[in-house]
Amino acid sequence: MRLTQWTDYSLRVLMYCAQCESLQTVATIQAIADQHGISKSHLTKIVMTLAADGYLLTSRGRGGGIRLGRPATQIVLGDVVRKTETDFQMVECFRDAPSSCALMPACYLKQILAEALDAFLAKLDGVTLADLMNITQERLPGFQALTFQPKALKVKA
Repeated sequence: MRLTQWTDYSLRVLMYCAQCESLQTVATIQAIADQHGISKSHLTKIVMTLAADGYLLTSRGRGGGIRLGRPATQIVLGDVVRKTETDFQMVECFRDAPSSCALMPACYLKQILAEALDAFLAKLDGVTLADLMNITQERLPGFQALTFQPKALKVKA
């Protein structure tokens, strides 16, 4: 299974905003686009969708920008992935439409893949944005704190 670019970028935006929050600054679409080399217009659509879903707050004008719409501890990765992914139908037989697969009546693959997808989403349901940023009280084993200096805040030498 592969996550779409939309989901990948959505998670990057949320992580960037969480990092900016910890630095007590505000993210901007331009800064995120510059940091990750993402098209500003594409990123704008992603930010607006995340804002509509309540994950982000946006404000325009001087001093405006993007902030998390709820605490990082309340942003669950499984929820974000379910909202941003459009197709979890890993194989043809996942669809509601009749399948042309000759193996259908006796095939066990569909059940195995469904269980794998459930396990994948269950794992993501156990991780919050705060966990990813490693800013929770109980740090996840093996996770190191994710830190980066947003380009907009870098000091030029």
